[in-house]
Amino acid sequence: HPGIIAARNMPEIEVCGFRCHYEQRGQGTPLLCLPGALGTGLTDFGPQIEELSDTFQVIAPDPRGYGRSHTPERSFTANFLQQDADDAAALMSALGCGAYFAAGWSDGATAAVLLAIAHPERVRKLVIWGGNSYVSAEDIELFERTRSICSWSPRMRASLEAIYGDRLQDLWTGWCDAMARLLEAGGEICRRRLERVQCPTLILHGARDPLVPEFHPQVFREGIRGSRLHVFPEGRHNIHLYYAAEFNRLVREFLAAG
Repeated sequence: HPGIIAARNMPEIEVCGFRCHYEQRGQGTPLLCLPGALGTGLTDFGPQIEELSDTFQVIAPDPRGYGRSHTPERSFTANFLQQDADDAAALMSALGCGAYFAAGWSDGATAAVLLAIAHPERVRKLVIWGGNSYVSAEDIELFERTRSICSWSPRMRASLEAIYGDRLQDLWTGWCDAMARLLEAGGEICRRRLERVQCPTLILHGARDPLVPEFHPQVFREGIRGSRLHVFPEGRHNIHLYYAAEFNRLVREFLAAG
């Protein structure tokens, strides 16, 4: 898996009824990094943990039911993304971080937006990529193509099987089913509340992302007042891993700006 760095002793802390494992590296303003579906802080943000921790205190948790935060089992309820946001807020409070930057990829991007909506006094700046503020029929068509893990690239499948073993297919089936239920319920996640994001926001997008059509970052840009959108013309879903140097430069410049 691109971006994986050598494992260290990950600290853990009790939040919201589960033991949350997280990676913490560096000094300075805290930068919370929220992983994508089934992802962990260490596997999803290797280059960011390594390179941005010279300026920021990078905190990258394993969300509940993922990675080493495996107890209890992941439950894909109707509000699981809001729950991830609430867990993240509780983690940062438990770590004594009053105000911080937040970054999120894929599901983590959506959770980061929900976090910024719920806690505008704490999220100072926001960086998101690969997420969506609602679920459309087109999204479900794309997700269904990935429902069987046999259709995944060998590298991607192997990296997650190393974490979840035989549970991987059931976990991914649960996620796909949850997305379908969201569409059946109207598809809304946070699109109607985007104007409540008060902090400066940088939206990044890979133009060739096979999971996130280009209308999703446009919706974020139009809904979040003053936000900026930067597109990687050849980028796919994991632009922060395959374009790590450019990605990290853009994030560093955005967060450091007055």
